[in-house]
Order: sequence, then structure tokens, then C-alpha cells
Amino acid sequence: MVIFKSEREIKMMQEAGKILASCHQEIARMIKPGISTLEIDKFVEDYLAKWGATPEQKGYQGYRYATCASVNDEICHGFPDSKPLKDGDIVTIDFVVNLNGGLADSAWTHPVGNIADEAKHLLEIAKTSMYKGIEQARAGNRLGDIGHAIQTYVEKEGFSVVRDFTGHGIGRNMHEDPAVLNYGEAGKGLKLREGMVITVEPMVNAGSFQCKIDRNGWTARTVDGKLSAQYEHTIAITPNGPFILTEQNLA
Repeated sequence: MVIFKSEREIKMMQEAGKILASCHQEIARMIKPGISTLEIDKFVEDYLAKWGATPEQKGYQGYRYATCASVNDEICHGFPDSKPLKDGDIVTIDFVVNLNGGLADSAWTHPVGNIADEAKHLLEIAKTSMYKGIEQARAGNRLGDIGHAIQTYVEKEGFSVVRDFTGHGIGRNMHEDPAVLNYGEAGKGLKLREGMVITVEPMVNAGSFQCKIDRNGWTARTVDGKLSAQYEHTIAITPNGPFILTEQNLA
């Protein structure tokens, strides 16, 4: 069941989104060869605490960290660890902020030092595909319009869209209805209405869209060992179009 959000609830989520966005900007500045994802995870938890917020995913179904940190061929739900990032890596940092009950969710893929041209192209396409999906997040459109916009753009560029993980509703809980697929048919699916709040979060692979799950039961990675990138924003459906609650104005 879709839970529609009041203006007050959306405002609360926007305040959480501002903290999340500013934290992502700080992460972008600190990522460099030699830093570990565990150091980033600690920074995020400390940063949120400074603003009176908490990492919503910590403790979710036993998950132990404030962030998911997915490196290179890891698609999502990577565990932060003490292994130093190296020049040429890419890393996705994904986390959910809870500020006084308002939730916001965003992921961003960062280059580590100097990355290969193929990796740069992957990041560019993944980020652009997210915004193409967001453009379709308008009252009266359907969920399939979002997925179709993402899929057609990504595949035209020679990449693939992950099927096994999707965007979702968010607000009172971290994961709510509806599922927001990153592929699909235009004009199909649930109609978008004012007051819905969703995440748009394409995961784009350099090779096959298929994934496998590590022994830890969480981390998904590409079946062919090729790179994967993810970008995610939390979006409110408003009378004036999609309103990004987690915009950070990063290049």
C-alpha cells in the first residue's frame, strides 16, 4: 500500500535530505587513494550525530554499518572494511538519514584518484540515467515511464540496468511501496500522484545486468566482474513536478 505524505512530512524529509546531501559533499572531498570505506563509514555516523541525525540502515535486519560501500564490481550493499581504496577504483556510498523521524536516502558513486575512461563513461551514464528517470516522476505519469527512460538511455549507451534491485517508496519507513523499477514500458504501472515520495536509483553495469550475492548474504556484485555504478535521489511528487529532497549540486 502506498503511503501518501503530507506537506509537513515532506518538509521533514527535506531537512533530513539536506544533511544527507551535505554529508555526501564531504565524502566526495575525502575520497582518495589510501582511505578505507570503514573510515568513511565512521565519518558518516559521526557527521550525522553532529546534526542530531542517525543512520537508518544501521541495525536493519542485522546490518552493522551506517553506510553501504560498494567497490568496483560490487553493485550494492557492500560492507565497509579496512582495505585501503586504490587509484583507479570506483566506490558507491549509500545511506539513509533519519532526522526526527524524517527519512532521506541517496547513493553516489565516486572515482578514486585517476580512473579509466571506461569507468568515467559508466559514471556519467549512470548519473544521467537517474536524472532522466527523475524527469518522468510527475503526477499523472506512470512508474513504467521512469523505468523506460532509464533503461532506453542506458542500453543505447551500451551498458545494462540491474533488474534485481529497485527504487522504492520511503517516508515513515525506509522501504515502502511502490517498487520503482529501473526498466520497463512507458505508460505502464502505477500512476504517480501528488504526495508520493520515492527513490530513483539506477544501478548500471558495464557488462551483464545479472548479479550474484556474496557469502555474507548482503553484497551483490556483477557476475562477470565488470564495474557497476549507482546514483540515487529521494523524490517527492508535487504539483510542480519532481522535487529532489537530496540534491547536492555536485558536478
